[in-house]
Amino acid sequence: MEQFMTPEFWVAVGQIVMIDILLGGDNAVVIALACRKLPAQQRTKGILWGTAGAIVLRVVLIYFALTLLAIPFLKLAGAALLVWIGVKLLAPDPDDDHSNITASDKLLAAIKTIIIADLVMSIDNVIAIAGAAQGAADHHEMPLVIFGLVISIPIIVWGSQLVIKLMDRFPAIITFGGMLLGWIAGTMAVSDPAVAVTETLPWMLKIDQANDWIKYGAGIAGALIVLALGKWIASRHAAAAAGRTPAL
Repeated sequence: MEQFMTPEFWVAVGQIVMIDILLGGDNAVVIALACRKLPAQQRTKGILWGTAGAIVLRVVLIYFALTLLAIPFLKLAGAALLVWIGVKLLAPDPDDDHSNITASDKLLAAIKTIIIADLVMSIDNVIAIAGAAQGAADHHEMPLVIFGLVISIPIIVWGSQLVIKLMDRFPAIITFGGMLLGWIAGTMAVSDPAVAVTETLPWMLKIDQANDWIKYGAGIAGALIVLALGKWIASRHAAAAAGRTPAL
């Protein structure tokens, strides 16, 4: 039990919950859209079973992600993907919508829609949570992932609207979330087996894994890159929107 009481474990749990809340907004929208035509007495069942199925599927995907991240260069690719996800969080596409989500008045059809849509949309959650989980004690990634996701379920199902309102009122929450993804990307990149394991691709330059300054420096650099790119792209979106607005 000692390994579950370490600061690293609880920091990683906090990161997973934060990631799932920030990246779960789309999932909450999908759940609402998929269940909107269900009879009132079946909506709660649709939400609960659909979310449970999606979470189980995500745990399976994260298990494979944790295994795959041991392959050289995949952490580097995952880090690049996390930077892109963080930038998208700070500067979402104004034309992005969920018009392709089909509602159903049948319980099983709504549950299937939630699970399939979550599968398609879960690559960001899976990579981000896998990266955060590796900040915990070795060999305890999956218990950490499951614990973090279980905590996140009631927050997403019952608290999603509150979270969305808080994000609208306090944009700094979203900025912090995007920078958190950048931090995870930076620390993930410098721990890639290609640059971290001496026996793996010995011809490559290796990074001293015992030097915390390198890890923290990479995390800060990743956070600042996401912040800078996100602000720059958001300003371009704003300028483009202003250009499309008819003059009065």
